[in-house]
Amino acid sequence: MRISVLIPVYNEEQNILPLYEQLRIVADREKYDIEFVYVDDGSRDGSFEALARLALTDTRIRVVRFRRNFGQTAGLAAAIDHATGDVLIPMDADLQNDPEDIPKLLAKLAEGYDVVSGWRKSRQDTFVSRKLPSMIANRLISWWTGVYLHDYGCSLKAYRAEFLKEVRLYGEMHRFVPIYAKWAGARVSEMVVNHRARQFGVSKYGINRTFKVLLDMLTVKFLGDYSTKPIYVFGGVGASLILLGVVLAIAMIGVKTLELAAVLPGDFQHKMLLLLLASFLATTGIMMIMMGLLAEIIVRTYHESQNKPIYLVREVVNPPAGA
Repeated sequence: MRISVLIPVYNEEQNILPLYEQLRIVADREKYDIEFVYVDDGSRDGSFEALARLALTDTRIRVVRFRRNFGQTAGLAAAIDHATGDVLIPMDADLQNDPEDIPKLLAKLAEGYDVVSGWRKSRQDTFVSRKLPSMIANRLISWWTGVYLHDYGCSLKAYRAEFLKEVRLYGEMHRFVPIYAKWAGARVSEMVVNHRARQFGVSKYGINRTFKVLLDMLTVKFLGDYSTKPIYVFGGVGASLILLGVVLAIAMIGVKTLELAAVLPGDFQHKMLLLLLASFLATTGIMMIMMGLLAEIIVRTYHESQNKPIYLVREVVNPPAGA
C-alpha cells in the first residue's frame, strides 16, 4: 500500500524542516512506501526554497509550486492531482497536526473504513476566535448534511484514493470532502488525534472564516441534494413567496375594509410601510442567495466543460515517473 501525505504550504518556512523530520522518523520506523507531496501556495517567504533543498536530499518529496496564492482548497486539489498513493493523508504544514497519528489513522482505515477523519478533541487554539466558531460550524454542518463528525476543520484525515481522486474541489470546499466521499458510498469514521499549539508563524484564519463555512455548507447541501433537480428549490421558494404575497394582499384588503367601516383610522396604511420594507428586504436576500447558488453551478460548468484548473503551476520538483 502506497501512502501519499499531502501538505499545502503558505508562508511556513520555519515549520518545514521540523515537520519533515517528524514525518521522516515515522515513515522510516514503519517502513512505509510513502511520498510527501508539498504544494507551495504562492508563499512570500522562503518556504519554496526550503522545500526545494529538502527535495534534493529525499526523492520521496515532491514539490508543486503555484504561480500565486490560490488558497488551501486549490493547494489540496493540486496535491491530490500529483499524488500516486493508494491512501491519501492531508495535513497542515504548521506543526499542529502530529505525524505520530498517521499509523493510527491507517490502522483505523484497515478496519474497513474508506475515510477516517481526525478529531482535535483537545484543541490548542483560542476559544473565542477559533474553538467556539468551529464547534458551532461543526454542529450545523453535521445537522445540515447528515454526516456526523465532531471536527470538519481538522486537516489530518486518511482517504482511500478512489474516493478522493474523483472529487472536484472549488472555493473553500476542502473541509467538506468527507461529505462528498460519504455521498459517493464511502464508509466514514473518525478518531481522536493529537493537536499541538502553533510554535512558529501565524494562523492564516480568522473568525470571518465561520461565515464562509456557512455559505459553503449551503452550497454543499444544494449540490448534494438538488444539483440535478434545482426546480424543487427554486419552485419551492417561488411558491412560498407567492403565498406570502397572497397573504399580505389579503391582509391589506382586510385593513382597507376595516378602514372603510370606520373601525380603523384612515391613516393606518402608513403603519404598514415597515412590513412592506421587511418583505422587500427578505425577498431581495432570498433572490441573492438563489443567484449565488446559480453562480456555483455556472462556475462548475465553466471549469469542467473546459477542463480548466483552479490553480496554475509554476514548476514541479521531483515529478512522478511518466509525468
